[in-house]
Formats: sequence, structure tokens, C-alpha cells
Amino acid sequence: MNRDLFDDDEPMNFGSVAYSRGTDAITSHIAGALVDTNKLESLVYEVVKRYPKGCILDEVISALPHIREHSIQPRFAPLIRKGFLVDTGQKRFGRAGRLQRIVKAKEIL
Repeated sequence: MNRDLFDDDEPMNFGSVAYSRGTDAITSHIAGALVDTNKLESLVYEVVKRYPKGCILDEVISALPHIREHSIQPRFAPLIRKGFLVDTGQKRFGRAGRLQRIVKAKEIL
């Protein structure tokens, strides 16, 4: 079956570990293929480790000013699923006045 580039019924796979939805524009799929998620996750984990009592997204963003917020925020959920970060269940207000979850790094041997 030939697939039209603009057919949104099936997810497109460019062999990347970054994800995009089947309904996303082709540019999102291409961008996802270019993202090094392992490197981004490692950077986020290293920043969170600096906060033994936990930190919020805003603190990680401030520590990584050379990386766009939209590249940092999506790293939290996979790091929690993989066991590198723990959601403490607590929240704290961020710069925009909205509550953000507090995460802590788990020590990895």
C-alpha cells in the first residue's frame, strides 16, 4: 500500500526514540527523528540530582538555558517510568503561578 505523506491515519516512524502522533505534521515527525532523547534525559537527570530535596520543571529550565523548554518538559515522564526520577507527590508554585510537581532523582548504581 502506498502511503501519502499527508495521510494521518497511521503513525509515521523514522526510526527515532522521540515520539510524535500520527496526526502531527510531517515537520514534527522529522524533528522527532533528529532529537537525541537519551542526551536530553541525561541532562535533565543530572540537573535534578543537584536538588536533594527535589525540584520543579522551572528549576531545570533555568539550569539549562541553552535548551528550549519544550525539549525539557517531555523528559520527566520517561525518566519517572524508567525509575531515574521519582514524583514526590508534592507540588510547588512555578514562575507562572501554577503548581508544578516536585521530582527527585533516584541514586543509580
